[in-house]
Amino acid sequence: MDLKLKPFDFNQAVARAGLRPDGQPLAKAAPAVEGANFRDAMAQALRSVSDAQNEVSGMRKAFAMEDPTVSLEQVMIAGEKAKLGFTAAVGVRNRLVQAYSEIMNMQV
Repeated sequence: MDLKLKPFDFNQAVARAGLRPDGQPLAKAAPAVEGANFRDAMAQALRSVSDAQNEVSGMRKAFAMEDPTVSLEQVMIAGEKAKLGFTAAVGVRNRLVQAYSEIMNMQV
């Protein structure tokens, strides 16, 4: 095996790390994030919870049909992950409802 070493280019390595040659960070404007809002984030999170629950449902059916590729451990772990995601989603929903009711009860 022929191994050829290239000379080390310090400036290129520093630029790749996002730094100037003196070690200071490059002054860049923060990248604009388009479409990042609470509604989209919440919808994506709920979709993820729903997908996890659907996956567990399929795994449970496969395990009940004695599919050799699905073990009890996999089903239990996936079930706990789905349960945890659902519990978190319910907690977020409860906090949102609580915040909304507090705002609506404020005196103007």
